[in-house]
Order: sequence, then C-alpha cells, then structure tokens
Amino acid sequence: MPTPSAPRPPSAPRRPGVDALARIGHAVPVPDPASASPYTFPDGGTWRTEIPSVEGPEALSVVLKESTRLDVPVHRISQGSGVWMLTDDELTEMVEACAESDVELCLFTGPRGTWDTGASTRTDSGGAGLRARGHDALAGCVEDALRAAELGVRCLLVADEGVLWTLHRMRAAGVLPADVRFKVSALTGPVNPASYAVYERLGADSLNVPSDLTVHHLTEIRRVSRAPMDMYVEAPDDLGGYVRMYEVAELIRCGAPLYVKFGLSKSPGIYPYGAHLREHTLATARERVRRGRLVLDLLARHGADGAMSPPGARLPGDLERFPCPEGS
Repeated sequence: MPTPSAPRPPSAPRRPGVDALARIGHAVPVPDPASASPYTFPDGGTWRTEIPSVEGPEALSVVLKESTRLDVPVHRISQGSGVWMLTDDELTEMVEACAESDVELCLFTGPRGTWDTGASTRTDSGGAGLRARGHDALAGCVEDALRAAELGVRCLLVADEGVLWTLHRMRAAGVLPADVRFKVSALTGPVNPASYAVYERLGADSLNVPSDLTVHHLTEIRRVSRAPMDMYVEAPDDLGGYVRMYEVAELIRCGAPLYVKFGLSKSPGIYPYGAHLREHTLATARERVRRGRLVLDLLARHGADGAMSPPGARLPGDLERFPCPEGS
C-alpha cells in the first residue's frame, strides 16, 4: 500500500443540481468520504490539465494562444503521431515554445502495431494492439526516445509495456536523462488495480486509463497506487467518444492526482499527422482548449475548482519501481 501524501483540503460540493433537487425533496446520493483518493501531486494539487493531439509547432502555437485568450491553464501538451513524424527543427521549436510557456511537452515514441505490417490489429479481436512488433520496432522506439531527449524533450508517451521497461532501465542506467518522464498511452491503458500497479513499477510516471472506467474503478486503483492518472473527460471517437464533463469533480475527488484531458468527440482521427490534415488539426486544437474552458467553468460553478497544481508543475512524486537488473 502506498504512503498517503499530505492531507487534502476539505471536499467541496461535487455534484450538479444538488441544491435545486433538495429544495423539491428529491433524494440525492451522498458521496462516500472513503471513496476519495488520499493522494496529491508533490505540490499539493489534486489535478492538472492536458491538451492532447497537438501534432506540431503550428498546432502548439494555436493551443498556447487560445489558452491565453480563454484563460485555460495548461500543464501538459501531448502529441499522438510520434517523434518520428517531426523534423529536428520542428521538435526544437516545440521544446522552446513549451519552455517559454512553462508547459510540459510529451511526445509519442516510435512504431506501433496499428501502423506496422502485421494484420492482426485489423482482425475482430484487435490482435496485439499498439505494441511494438519485434526487435526493430522496439529499437525504433528507443531511437525516438534518444533523439527526443537529446533535443530537450522530457516526457515520452509509450504504448507497450516492454518499451516502457526498456526506457525505464535506460533512465536508471543514465542512458536517458534522469528527469525524463514516461506516460502510458490511453490506447493501452490499464483497466484494473493490479495492472495499474504493474505499469507504475515498470517505470510509468503517469498512466492514461480508459475513459469508460467508473468512479468506483478509480477508487479501487487508488487503493494500490499513487501514480498520477490521466483521463479524457471527453474522449475521441476511437476511444469511445465519451463526454463526462459533469463527472469531472468526482473524477478528481476519487482519482487524484489526476490529469484532466480535454479531448474531442465527433472528430476524425489525425494520426499520423501531415499538412494534408492541417486545417482540421488547427481547428480541433482550438476547440480542445475551448472544451477546457467549459470544464473549468463547470468546476467553478460546483465549487470544486480549487486544489489545481500551480502552472509549470510536472513532478509525479515518489513512485514504486521493480528493481532493475544488474548492469541497467
């Protein structure tokens, strides 16, 4: 069992419509105090924000401008196409822009099964999913990680437990910088407490969970792990298209420390990104920030907008790890 972090602030009102329903005698569920997560980020915050699918410097510029215009604090920006889809100049431009705005930049590593030569991912069962197929795909992810780190990227997205363990061992051995963080993709996110804890021990610093997990599922996870959780409050259609804005306060209460991700449903996929998808990508980047504003307004109306990590916060806290083999 992980050690609880510093005491959390008192719970604020968390459910929409409670006062109005109570006035007409309609019974409302009462949150169970025992279901609340006892954990926070190291800075004491219970939640941070993330804008996903920011596929290049131009989309990044749109997100940063819109976040200023709409007053949407952004802690992390993530990209889904991969390091390999960006030139060195583009990578450098994104690193510098995020550094100037004090925003964490997280880029996806390497080849994955859905874009590889294998056909199993196109079967009804989904086959091996996004995992890196064979040595060459694993090595491609390593190459992406080394290249990105050399250019200043300090957060990497992974979709394969073997890639995660390999990169974590490289970090432990000093092959990758000690301050590089690893984030598990929503496309392979764990769905039960045991698998969540295993990913943490393999080196994950934050973990996307599928957006169809219930609030109770988050409480179950928090009984075994304090690793930061990432969750779409609006999921892309290929992840289910769920829109869970009215649950955000409860998701934070039970899942903290939590990255609230502002995705976009009813929007065609953009991975891997190229100029042929430019207009759509910029428009959806802009709308993701607006969705963030809607969520922040909703939290404020419910009196649950406190305890957000300060701008620039990115440390995950002390996490549990498997021992690395000798020589790692």
